[in-house]
Amino acid sequence: MHPFFATDPDHPLPLILASTSTYRRELLQRLGLAFEVCAPGVDETPQPGERPADLAMRLAMAKAQAVAAQHPGTVVIGSDQVADLHGEPLGKPGNHANAVDQLRRQSGQAVVFQTSVAVVCLDRQFAKAALASVQVQFRPLNEADIEAYLRAEPAYDCAGSAKSEGLGIALLERIDSDDPTSLIGLPLMRTCALLRGVGIRVHGGNQSYGARRAERAYYLERLCAKHGLGPLPLKDHLALAREGLGEAQSP
Repeated sequence: MHPFFATDPDHPLPLILASTSTYRRELLQRLGLAFEVCAPGVDETPQPGERPADLAMRLAMAKAQAVAAQHPGTVVIGSDQVADLHGEPLGKPGNHANAVDQLRRQSGQAVVFQTSVAVVCLDRQFAKAALASVQVQFRPLNEADIEAYLRAEPAYDCAGSAKSEGLGIALLERIDSDDPTSLIGLPLMRTCALLRGVGIRVHGGNQSYGARRAERAYYLERLCAKHGLGPLPLKDHLALAREGLGEAQSP
């Protein structure tokens, strides 16, 4: 059991995001839920003839299951995104040349971004996934457009080579989506539905606790480093209450 979550009344089981993506981490933080991050270490190579939507769903579940197997007694969120160009999967370009090639091919085209999310909890025998499909219409792009964009915003870690939440929006003509955060990398409405299914409530009443506790832990760590102190435990209200009760009862 991860002590960070052990006494949080709204999270009887620890929550882990099976992704090192900064975009997904920032999106999940919007929900105010305390969570940890763990790299899933899953091979993302498409299988022969695998459709982009199927690839995204398979990888999201594989990531969640891999981390859940490493960390029993947790709830794990996995996610994946694949750009679907007329049935061909486009992943993260990884470098400038690949990004240029992807944007050339997407110029003037309608591309469907298949974004999946999976939630796995082995203790509760829960493993479900959901898919959000976002259709994006790219405007016609010339070589100068592509080079100028990638020099300003090298989106080499984004499927399709464009960040809609940044300057990449200038490359687009239209976005059709029923889950607005899907295109950034994590469909939050579907994520919330899956979390409710496994017993984690997402609402205003429990947002502040996890978010503030994470913030306090961060600043406590910085304070210890500044003054050369060793690690200090961050005690929550329940632990302090128990200690106070023990002191009151002691002779």
